[in-house]
Amino acid sequence: MSTPTSIAAGTAVPRKAAIASFLGSSVEYYDFFIYGTAAALVFGKVFFPATDSSVGTLLAFATFGVAFVVRPIGAVVIGHFGDKVGRKRMMMLTLSVMGAATVVIGLLPDYDTIGVWAPILLVLCRALQGFSAAGEQTGAGTLTLEHAPDNRRAFFTSWMLVGNQTGVILATLAFVPVALLPEDQLLSWGWRVPFLLGVLPFAVAWTVRRSLPEADAFTEVEQAGEEKRIPILSVLRDKWKDLLRVICASSITMVNTIASVYGLSYATSHGVSRSTMLWVVVIGAAASLATIPLYGMLSDRFGRKPVYVGGAVASGLAIYPYFLGITSGNIALVIGASILLTAVAYSATNAIYTAFFCEMFPASIRYSGVAFGTQIGFLSMGITPLVGAAIAGPGDFGWLPVAVFTSCFCAVAAVAALTARETYRTPTAELGRS
Repeated sequence: MSTPTSIAAGTAVPRKAAIASFLGSSVEYYDFFIYGTAAALVFGKVFFPATDSSVGTLLAFATFGVAFVVRPIGAVVIGHFGDKVGRKRMMMLTLSVMGAATVVIGLLPDYDTIGVWAPILLVLCRALQGFSAAGEQTGAGTLTLEHAPDNRRAFFTSWMLVGNQTGVILATLAFVPVALLPEDQLLSWGWRVPFLLGVLPFAVAWTVRRSLPEADAFTEVEQAGEEKRIPILSVLRDKWKDLLRVICASSITMVNTIASVYGLSYATSHGVSRSTMLWVVVIGAAASLATIPLYGMLSDRFGRKPVYVGGAVASGLAIYPYFLGITSGNIALVIGASILLTAVAYSATNAIYTAFFCEMFPASIRYSGVAFGTQIGFLSMGITPLVGAAIAGPGDFGWLPVAVFTSCFCAVAAVAALTARETYRTPTAELGRS
């Protein structure tokens, strides 16, 4: 029987899997971050106009977090079927649901038109986004890893994270011209345009993903009769320590929303224009396009733990110059701090977490283990804009509690990664066996 490695070595399948993951992640993060941008800039006024502006922003951030509350449920359901019926089928399903929910948000009537039903429908669409996103990245990452050569797993899976940053760039660029509109046009129709444009990257990703073959690692599990009746129960019984590591280590993703969602709201309330701060986000994400594959290659050469732990510690430190730069109002300083935080520090963990986490579980329960663990950890990413807005203090150093809060999450992630096994030299067929 052929192995995933032998197939990958002689065909273009690993590259195709990486491209499919890149495109799918671009769609997911485009959809997720146009919502985050809209929550920071307009949703408080469009869907919660009956409240004062600060309460409206908090409520808008709360709807942003709804997706992350739903994601663990989606992880259990989608992870189960990903391990039972295949990675590819679930990837097609999650991509379709995500794309549809995003377009529907762009068509929703506002509060002035249908009253309380407007925020209710917004929350329902956001919940659908979260449910589908729970399995999207895990399916793409798992399939890519299982197609990749043993010695290049982090590099190939890192392209999914390049897709994440591409989605952030596209989402932010879609809002740059919209943010320049007069307030009445922005709130009436302008904010809808980026949501409706989401159909374009979705169509490209769906077409490419459709032709991708299923991973041999999954089909071999089927043929050997190793699949579990209820994979998540096997994870909880046999791999609970690794599950806990994934939950704690993946909580570092809150750095992403602190920088791009809460940071946007904080900056615009402290004198930085909407369009300027959107460009800051774009530049930081664009720099990450170069560093993410580099960190993937470094991880394949020197190991997962040194890269991940180094990135977690650096992120916990880099958050301070980021907020100092915003407070100073010096745009060059803001851009430099954004590159330091996003491209240099956070990208080290972001680039390799897919390979690192997937390598902790055997193929028979990999989808369920990684999906459930990451989605519990990703709850931190959903609540941080809301928590940040609630704990920020007055004055030029009002951001300090938010920065300390971020550093604590980074420390937890670093410790969790330190306790993990080093897996970068383990053959794919043997992953998760010990």
